[in-house]
Formats: sequence, structure tokens, C-alpha cells
Amino acid sequence: MKLTDLNRHGEIGANSMFVQLGDFNILIDSGLHPKKLGYDALPDFEPIENLHLDLIVLTHCHLDHLGSMPIVTAHNPKTPVITAAPNVTLAPRMLRNSINVMKRQREEHGIAEYPLFLHRDVAQFTKQLTIQRYGRGEIYTKGKDKVEVVLHCSGHVAGAAAVELIHQDRRVVFSGDVLFDAQRTLPGAELPTGPVDTLVLETTRGAQGRELKNSRNEEIERLIDQIAAILERGGSCLIPVFALGRMQELFRIIYEARQSGRLPQSPIHAAGLGMAICEYFDKIRKQTQLVDFDIKMLETMDVRNIDLNMRPGRDLPRKGIYLVSSGMMVEHTPSYKVAASLLPHPNNGLCFVGYCDPDSPGGQLLAARDEATFFFDALDYNAPIRASIDQFDLSGHADRSELLAYAEQSVARAIVLTHGDQNARDWFSQELTARMPESTIVDPEPLTEYHI
Repeated sequence: MKLTDLNRHGEIGANSMFVQLGDFNILIDSGLHPKKLGYDALPDFEPIENLHLDLIVLTHCHLDHLGSMPIVTAHNPKTPVITAAPNVTLAPRMLRNSINVMKRQREEHGIAEYPLFLHRDVAQFTKQLTIQRYGRGEIYTKGKDKVEVVLHCSGHVAGAAAVELIHQDRRVVFSGDVLFDAQRTLPGAELPTGPVDTLVLETTRGAQGRELKNSRNEEIERLIDQIAAILERGGSCLIPVFALGRMQELFRIIYEARQSGRLPQSPIHAAGLGMAICEYFDKIRKQTQLVDFDIKMLETMDVRNIDLNMRPGRDLPRKGIYLVSSGMMVEHTPSYKVAASLLPHPNNGLCFVGYCDPDSPGGQLLAARDEATFFFDALDYNAPIRASIDQFDLSGHADRSELLAYAEQSVARAIVLTHGDQNARDWFSQELTARMPESTIVDPEPLTEYHI
């Protein structure tokens, strides 16, 4: 097998892995780097630009895995894009929203190449989506060669899959993004067991484990207590969330906490892509039973459209829970604007429910929460920090100890590290080398071909 990481910047970015397995040219994912702009946000397609792809696999619909798929399918219009059923509904919506964001960024930043693809490219990509059920292998042939593709539920987000390729009795497993814990809307991962020949393993949480911290359920309990405390003191609670996955889970958490009497009835302010995805989750539930989210639940929760005509520093006139994206409080998003109004007032509180990149506004605010002020650069506003700021570990990624245990049971001849910052990969490399001395551990350099 030959393997090339097309993510030009390495670490967590524009995830895309090119695999040559026998006669087959296979691409696993094609994303966009969340912190880069323009062409620099794309994978480097040079190694595949003159090749025909036989198979494309989409592991899930977060944009760091999905975001440049229409560019790939525009050049490979007859190649099937193998994916789980929920993604046929979710992927086109995520990509259309991405086009709108790129158009706005073109105006804001003067990026001439934006948008990187058009709605017609999304339509072409959608035609190529090929549903495959979890756990049911499909055999693809090319001349006399054949490969079996099996998708396995990987938790993380609706439609997320690990990918197993079986070729000439060799098993190659791409973990994708993994969460073994069940979420309120999704079951946990059920990855293929060992032995396997090669394991391509995500390393997102390698730099920090949860070994000495609370379980996911304990973190949810702690979050509910904090939301209740903020509401009881007459404040508003901002929960920055990712539109796909985390918003829907938080709706379930809040709904169940209200049903049990642990949270008072209060308005929930939400809008945008996340609300549209709630509708899609309900559709996916009815069609596949792969998610647990009934849209009727929202009808009982006093969910109101958010009013973004707010001024930095002036407290929110409409009290309640603000469940809005982005999860990292990126500039110009609703969570960024709400935070600028909410932060100077001591009755209010912010509850971050997952990882925030240190370079993002959310990460910067978490780092500065003991300081006197926080500067909202996009609003040219220096806010006094008086609201409470807390973080809760509801990550969509497995703990490093869980991934390490999975790697050990795989008895893999070779383990390829992916989807992690360098310090995270270094931790996995050291631990796996010590625990699996007979295995080859590879931390691939971008655009370097590895024979495995």
C-alpha cells in the first residue's frame, strides 16, 4: 500500500489521505483548513491531479473533512463518493453554507479566488454520493483487482464512519474522528476489532487526556448546574456550539434537564445553520433511526430566533439561554457578537462545551478569563470581564487512553498518525513505540509517499 497525506500543513487541517491499494486509487476525505484562507486552505492536490480516482470516501460532514469535496468530484465526475446515509442529507447543506461564508469573506478580505467552488459543483458532488450501511461490506472491482469497503460507526457526529479496506486478505482501517462515549443524540463508536494490517489513527486529544477529570456524564451534570446558577441570578447564559452535532446534543441536554426539574423554563435563543440541521436530524431519524432527535421537542422549549441587532457592552435585553455558533466564538459569528454584549455584566455567564483552538477568540477568552478586560478585535471593543466563564469537556473526540487501547488491541503491523497537533502526535508516537515495539509507527510528512 502507498499512502500520501495531502493535508499540506499537517496537524489538524484540510484532512485528505490518498491511498494506492493494488490497482485502486482511493481518496479518504477532502477538507478545508479552518484557520487558513483561499487556496492555502485546500489540500495539495498535485499528487492526484493527473490520476483518475476509483473511489472517494467521506467519513463525516465537518468541513475539515468535507469542505473541498466538490473540487475533487468536479475532476472525477464518475467516481462514487462512499458515505453513510446521514451525510447524503447533511453534506450538501454544509457545503452550500460554506459557499455563502466564502462569498462574505471575499468581500471582507478581498480574496479573489473565493468561492472555491459553486453551487453547480455541489450539485455534481451530490449526484455521486453513494450510501453504504454501517457494517455491511461492498466489493468494488477494477480489472482483475478488487477491494472491499466497510464503514463502521465512529460516534463523533451524525454519519461519522471509520473506513475498513480489505484487499488481498489485508485489512487497512482509517479510524476517522472517533468518540466511544454515547451522546444524547448518537450511539458511541463501534470500530472494527483487530488484528489489522495498518491502522490510520486520529490523535486529536493526544496532548491532554481526561484521565484525572470527570466522565462525559459528570461534565454534563456540572454544565446543567452552572446554567441553572446563571439563570437563577437573573443572567443570560451563552453556550457557543458547533452547528452540526453539538447544538443538537445541547438541545437534548437542556430539554431533559427541564423535564427533570433541574433547569427552569426560560427562552432559548438560536438561529442559523444549526437550526436548519435540527430539521435535518429529525428527517434522518425518521429515515434511518441513526440519530435520536425529534424536532417536536423544540416546540415545547420556547426557542426564539436570535436578534443580532445588539451593541457591544450593552446587556442583552432578552434574557435566557443563547445556544449559537460558532463553538470557538469565531469573529463575526453570533456567539462572538453575543459574548461582546454579555461579558461586562456579572449576572451573565459563558459556558464553553468543547475544545477551543488557542488562536480562536474563544480560546483567547478562556486564556484571559482571569484578566480585567478582553478585546473584541472585529468590533473594536475592549470589554470588562465580569461574567463567569467556564469550560466543560463535551468533546466529540475520544480520550487518548481510549485510542491507545484501541490501537493496542488492533495488533497493527503499522500505525499511521493523523488529525492531531504535533505535540499530540508526539505523545502517541512515544506511547505506541513503547507499548507496541514490533509495530512501525509513522507520523507522515505532508505530500510524502509512504510504502506501508
